[in-house]
Amino acid sequence: MPDLHLGLIGDNIKQSSTPRLHRLAGLQNGLDVQYDSLIPPEMNKTFDQVFDACQSGSYRGINITYPYKEIATQHVEIEDAQVRRIGAINTVVFSSHGPRGYNTDYSGFLDAYRKERGHMPPDRVLLVGTGGVGRAIAFGLLTLGARDIRLTDCDPERAHGLASDLRAAAPAGTNITVGDTVDDLAQGVEGLVNCTPVGMVGYGGTAIPTTAMRDATWAFDAVYTPIHTQFLREAAQAGLQVISGYELFFFQGVNAWDIFAGHPLDQALLRADLNAPAPAPL
Repeated sequence: MPDLHLGLIGDNIKQSSTPRLHRLAGLQNGLDVQYDSLIPPEMNKTFDQVFDACQSGSYRGINITYPYKEIATQHVEIEDAQVRRIGAINTVVFSSHGPRGYNTDYSGFLDAYRKERGHMPPDRVLLVGTGGVGRAIAFGLLTLGARDIRLTDCDPERAHGLASDLRAAAPAGTNITVGDTVDDLAQGVEGLVNCTPVGMVGYGGTAIPTTAMRDATWAFDAVYTPIHTQFLREAAQAGLQVISGYELFFFQGVNAWDIFAGHPLDQALLRADLNAPAPAPL
């Protein structure tokens, strides 16, 4: 039996580095970590069935990714009021008290943003994609002091739902709007944020064209496989400061490890180990 049994539930996770991150975190602490990739369609099971099997099995906890972050909230107790407002989780711990849900996308985005931009406020931001990770990032932008957040999504109802939740939590004077056209919404914004799967391996292209970059000064992409998405390459070529989705991946993983195991990490060593070539399978 491993010292710590973890897993990731998601639909497009074969190239995810999350299993390796947690195994390397375990090695730092002398722990044998088993981390399973759980893909419901390939298992011919629903998300609910996979989740229930994890809860009744030997798992200490699981991470959850696209497209299950919102539905997963129905299966857990959420203690943190901000996470309840976000309405999506990506980390679950199983215990005798039942499953508890957390959102390290939210905390990881705060860490990633501050690492690259320090205390610079986000100011006016266009956020494309209002699903699970989009909700976490949007509330992160509020926490960081954004004064104008513009939302768009292929599902307008979902975008309006997030806008309503943001308005309920935002300080007075914060502008929250929803629109249809990326180029129109991008007028006068400092930040461009992609929270869609567009650009991910298997979902090529970009959700934010270069024509939307004329006024912006920084860009963030929640996608990290590949690290250098078309969106971020074009943003860098346009002179924008780029925040890679890899930073979100790294910090959400570090924060999830703390929830799962509570053991310290040498973050510099973990980064170096992640960047080293993975050993060939035996």
